[in-house]
Amino acid sequence: MQKTEGNYASPATEAIFNRTRLEFSRYITQFGLKTEKVLFHWGALLLIVGFLLGRALILMKIMPFALPFFAAVYVMKREKSALAGLAVLAGAFSLSIQNGLLLICAFFLFLVVYRLSGMISLEPAKKLPFLVFFTMLLTKIGMFYVLTQQITLYDFTFVTIEAGLSFILTMIFLQSIPLISQRQRKQSLKTEEVICLIILLASVMTGTIGWSIYGLSVEHILSRYLVLVFAFVAGATMGSTVGVVTGLILSFANIGSLYEMSLLAFSGLLGGLLKEGKKIGTSIGLLVGTLLIGLYGQNNQLLSMNLYESLVSVTLFLFTPKLITKNISKLIPGTTEHTLEQQQYVRKIRDVTANRVEQFSNVFQALSKSFSQNGFYEDDRDEHKEMDYFLSNVTERTCQFCFKKDQCWAQQFDTTYHYMKEVMHEIDQDTLQYNTRLTRELDKHCIKSKKVIDVIEQELTNFRVNQKLKHQIQESRRIVAEQLLGVSQVMNNFAKEIKRERENLHVQEEQILDALRNFGMEINQIELYSLEPGNVDIEMWVPYCHGRGECEKIIAPMLTDILGESIVVKHEDCATYPQGYCHVSFGSTKAYVVDTGIAHAAKGGGFVSGDSYSTIELNAGKYAIAISDGMGNGERAHYESSETLQLLKQILQTGIEEKIAIKSVNSILSLRTNDEIFSTLDLAMIDLQDANVKFLKIGSTPSFIKRANQVIKVQASNLPMGIIEDFDVDVVSEQMKAGDLLIMMSDGVFEGPKHVENYEMWMKRKVSELETTDPQEIADLIMEEVIRTRSGIIEDDMTIVVAKVQHNTPKWSSIPAYGQRKKAL
Repeated sequence: MQKTEGNYASPATEAIFNRTRLEFSRYITQFGLKTEKVLFHWGALLLIVGFLLGRALILMKIMPFALPFFAAVYVMKREKSALAGLAVLAGAFSLSIQNGLLLICAFFLFLVVYRLSGMISLEPAKKLPFLVFFTMLLTKIGMFYVLTQQITLYDFTFVTIEAGLSFILTMIFLQSIPLISQRQRKQSLKTEEVICLIILLASVMTGTIGWSIYGLSVEHILSRYLVLVFAFVAGATMGSTVGVVTGLILSFANIGSLYEMSLLAFSGLLGGLLKEGKKIGTSIGLLVGTLLIGLYGQNNQLLSMNLYESLVSVTLFLFTPKLITKNISKLIPGTTEHTLEQQQYVRKIRDVTANRVEQFSNVFQALSKSFSQNGFYEDDRDEHKEMDYFLSNVTERTCQFCFKKDQCWAQQFDTTYHYMKEVMHEIDQDTLQYNTRLTRELDKHCIKSKKVIDVIEQELTNFRVNQKLKHQIQESRRIVAEQLLGVSQVMNNFAKEIKRERENLHVQEEQILDALRNFGMEINQIELYSLEPGNVDIEMWVPYCHGRGECEKIIAPMLTDILGESIVVKHEDCATYPQGYCHVSFGSTKAYVVDTGIAHAAKGGGFVSGDSYSTIELNAGKYAIAISDGMGNGERAHYESSETLQLLKQILQTGIEEKIAIKSVNSILSLRTNDEIFSTLDLAMIDLQDANVKFLKIGSTPSFIKRANQVIKVQASNLPMGIIEDFDVDVVSEQMKAGDLLIMMSDGVFEGPKHVENYEMWMKRKVSELETTDPQEIADLIMEEVIRTRSGIIEDDMTIVVAKVQHNTPKWSSIPAYGQRKKAL
């Protein structure tokens, strides 16, 4: 074996070390599982707690802990109630026989009262505190009457106080018993559950009063250890709370320990403040608290004993495994471990949801493929089958009992089949009477030619109906397939968004928070969800500014300078009262904005136009402009065009791609009616980040882009919607610039000028001669110019939409935040 160089171990040594570590980890895990089994499954923890609560007293006379503990275990863990009862009785008998006999009577009376309470229709947990109260009251009154043969007002008050404490402790134990009797716990505890658990632990410690080791009080050691643990895992607030609660309960049990409450509370506060120094810092907090509190009113001997007790608690705390403190911190709200545990839980839920959405997406995609295959790939084969079925029906009615059947269909099959197929085609085209050659040859070939022609005419009607139904079914399948595919794509994108984890932006949050606070802005809380360029998402909680607009005028401009891109207020929920906080959402502005102008007129100056238009700002950062022209004029044409745009708008807002959306609308329109009612569609999708425009023109007129003195024509060749059931959408893309004008119009405007041979050249010339850049003025001027050429007569529905693309200039300029630029983020 070669010698190791420097600090590097040899592979064999490293393998032995790793194997030893794994074996040790496995041993620790097995030991932990066995310990949990003994404590929770076998009930050893309930046994220990019950014994100590049976010994717990207040003012050396009142014992309010035993019966509430037994009652809570009896209701929530019936199978372990006998074990808990024996443990409590053992603790009571360890104090005195009188206490043990009193508890036996109390347990027996409680079981009787609980059985009788079955007549009350309430949940056991709700009626249990009242049952314990009356049980303790009757038991104590009976004891005083047996011992003294009389009950004074003092005795009755004493008994009532003890029963009242039992009532309160029952409600507390109902919250805390599940925490010490179940192996599987919840992800986190509520604040009241944490307090109930602390009260239970402090009550258990009162059972150790009178115990000492080498003169050191066991309850003092355990109480200070408890404060150390909670101050270390949860900070100063929880540490001081545990100290106050524990010290108060111990002082009730022994009035001589009243100073202990001050010591525990102050030590919990110091230990929590020094928790950044790890266990050593928290331990120093306890020692400093012990010295400071011990200097008041105590002699040197008591001070030294207190210091020794604190040192023992610190020793136990330092040897407490990290795994225990980590598991405790996961249960307490507000700790870092609890936050990480919750984030892990949320991430797990998110992943499960994303996987389910992906599964649904795959199902929809598979269904779409299934519909497509069934609808499109068997057309040719089905057509031959249908022709054969058609000719079989004709043959059955004409040739079945003909004496020349064998000659025609056995010896001359191809000739007969060809004649019948050709006759069918001629009848379908209504040209058979002009084709004398075919009728002459059919007469020579068939002795029942007249009857064959009549039967083919009759069967052809049914054949046409069947063909139409078949095409409608195929088109329905195609619509379903396209819609399923679109839904699959939307759900797939949604799954990807769900999987996108929130970035760890704690450092950036602190930097932005410091920059705003250094400027003098008071920020209560800030949450950064995304700093991706063009997709910034920030939420803040800021004090109410009495309507001065500080978020829009100050905070957003500062964020603009810090992040290096324009930030604006997306949404703001103002506080309902002056001292409250406003919830504000900030986000990136779009690089471009669109200003539109619209002019339209109905035929003859009427009120109902067959043209419809719409401008839609989609969530994907796109701006859609659409014009639809229904065939003809009047209400029917208006209904067709408006319905087209309404369907398109709803489909586009779901996130489905533009081409699929248009083909879906076309299929719906083609199947919806048998009337020859068609509509055109002129759609422009403007990307507000880069000003790229996609034109989808379905039977519409050309559009024009005016850039300075240049006019660009945009045109595509597609039939109007509803004419054919299946078509390919031609997409034309153009790159617009700031200041460009997009002019879209219906055919009433484009073909409206009278005595014009070339409409395109005339429109280009009019657009190039425009001096204004205001969209509304341009729309009005072009509309007016077209109407003038007709001497004021409007012979068709007319619609024109003008859009101006320009840079998005923020309302407020950025405010410098020095030292916090984006490169520092």
